[in-house]
Amino acid sequence: MRQYEAVILTLEKLGGQATLGELNKEVLKIKDCEWKTKTPFASIRRIVQIRPEIFRVRPGLWALKSYQEKLNIVEFDSRNNDKEYQEENHSYFQGLIAKIGNFRNFSTYIPNQDKNKLFIKTPLGNIRSLETIPQYSYPEIVQRSGTIDVIWFNKRKLPDSFFEVEHSTDIQNSLLKFFDLQDFFARMVIVADEHRHSEFETKIKYNALSDFSGRVKFLGYSTLVHQYEDEIFKSTQTFLI
Repeated sequence: MRQYEAVILTLEKLGGQATLGELNKEVLKIKDCEWKTKTPFASIRRIVQIRPEIFRVRPGLWALKSYQEKLNIVEFDSRNNDKEYQEENHSYFQGLIAKIGNFRNFSTYIPNQDKNKLFIKTPLGNIRSLETIPQYSYPEIVQRSGTIDVIWFNKRKLPDSFFEVEHSTDIQNSLLKFFDLQDFFARMVIVADEHRHSEFETKIKYNALSDFSGRVKFLGYSTLVHQYEDEIFKSTQTFLI
């Protein structure tokens, strides 16, 4: 079996679409295909990028064109303003962040208002490890943080990282949330498409935010996807140094 055929077969087995991380994990299980390379994951990435049978749904998520109508999916466009499309992208990136947190042994929380939204085919409520947010501080502070898109909590049930996914909404709103939570020793991250980095840099320099501007970092979608794929890869290794 040729390598591209193995990738297509794996996509079919995974329901017609899958993250590159899932492909990396599953395609090498096909015994009829030999890769004969020290970098099979690079080969898989190249295949999904160039094969006409495959298209990109979102950063890190690929699908078979033969399944496109059945799955009712379109190719990725960060500037597509359709409300349903925007919500699907938002929940996809929420899911990636939560999954990375789970891999790293954090407790992960996603707001209940988002629990029925889907990460590909899985409700976000099934990906988060916490159904309720820990009461780690005063009620009004916990309530304020309860709307953050994803929170990682450490073993002491204190926040390690706050993540806000800004797919189409105003980055300033998330910065104001972070401003109210600045007294906690936790990372604060805006996750967005790379083309919004300049917008982030402009707004984080507002005078009202100057005292804590160094606390907030920007994470592009592509970097997020690569980190997710790295976690998938590490999960397949029997020993890590």
